[in-house]
Amino acid sequence: MKKASVISVGNELLNGQTVDTNTTYLSSELLSIGIPVVSSYTIGDDVDAIVRAFNLAVADADIVLVSGGLGPTDDDLTRQGFAGYLGSELQLQTDLLDRLENYFKKRNLQMSEKNKIQAYIPAGAKPIENSLGTAPGIMAEVQGKLIFAFPGVPSEMKRMFAESVFPELQRFSGEQAVVVRKLRCFGAGESTIAELLGDACQRGRNPLVNCTVEYSIITLHIIATSRDKDTALQMAEKEEKKIRNALGELVYGTAEQSLADVVGEKLARQGKTIAVAESCTGGTVAKLLTDIPGASKYFTHGWITYSNAAKTSELGVAADLIEKYGAVSEQVAQAMACNARKKARTDFAIGITGIAGPDGGTEQKPVGLVYISVDSDNGCDTQRCLFSHGRRSIRLRAAQTSLNMLRLKLNI
Repeated sequence: MKKASVISVGNELLNGQTVDTNTTYLSSELLSIGIPVVSSYTIGDDVDAIVRAFNLAVADADIVLVSGGLGPTDDDLTRQGFAGYLGSELQLQTDLLDRLENYFKKRNLQMSEKNKIQAYIPAGAKPIENSLGTAPGIMAEVQGKLIFAFPGVPSEMKRMFAESVFPELQRFSGEQAVVVRKLRCFGAGESTIAELLGDACQRGRNPLVNCTVEYSIITLHIIATSRDKDTALQMAEKEEKKIRNALGELVYGTAEQSLADVVGEKLARQGKTIAVAESCTGGTVAKLLTDIPGASKYFTHGWITYSNAAKTSELGVAADLIEKYGAVSEQVAQAMACNARKKARTDFAIGITGIAGPDGGTEQKPVGLVYISVDSDNGCDTQRCLFSHGRRSIRLRAAQTSLNMLRLKLNI
């Protein structure tokens, strides 16, 4: 199996000014054709550091992808680092220079002298066309290993990867057929999932099963490799069946399906409706549901009742109930869900109340405590949750948990 390494270049990545989304994108795309990323390096704008990263990455993998540092400014040093690794000089490519000049001419702009550096690539390398910007990419094959460098602008990098590099990588790994399946899970932690799966996630297996986690959603990547597509497909399907049997209702979907996708599809198919009443999540549940096209078929109402007074005036939650149990309580969450369903005349309703932090917690009711209720004709289900990792994480994980409770109530 071919392996890859990713290098991200830029001081802005090291000092926290910019979040590196390019590595995430590239890793996901590579995995889709059965090429796992085995290492990644984040490097500042320094030629020597870039050369060292090239050496490390090439030692790790068969394919190296580099993003950033191909612009026209003095701190864009990836092309110099690329040349340093190859032991070659930068050479002017007249066709690239002509393209640059035409790019600016068409836009009635004066091309700076600094832009000319983008027409230079290392001797022995080839340019990668950039249809969206001025900086071409660079590719080279060294002792059977492929190296690709892209500008750091995500839109440019993604277009170049899709148009020029992805087909090349498919050819490079063409001696093997790869089938990738994704299963999405919710309701248990990564360690519990791993325990239930036994040795399925052990390295070196075929099919290989990788596990990633984001805001409590666990994605299992099943990667089957064989000499022919049919065999790889059979292997992936067999492994998927084993995993589904082991995890049961923890598996909620496939590929890129969100919890909102699966509950929305079921609600629409059954002709059911839902309303939400939110406090600490501040409309996150409503947003997740209405992000899905066609949500108007099933989503009718949403309330954000942040204050106690709003819970009483808008939802009819009794003031003495709040006074007795507190706004963050099982009783108030149930009242929010039940009253929202009655007011909206829907089949289901979600009620959420909690403490998202960073302040407001007590020993009895700490930051991260959230009560979630889902009400229907079959009764009101309530869950007490204790989330962590900051305000944004608490809110999103609470919202996802509410959708998962709705999923289970819908018997998905």
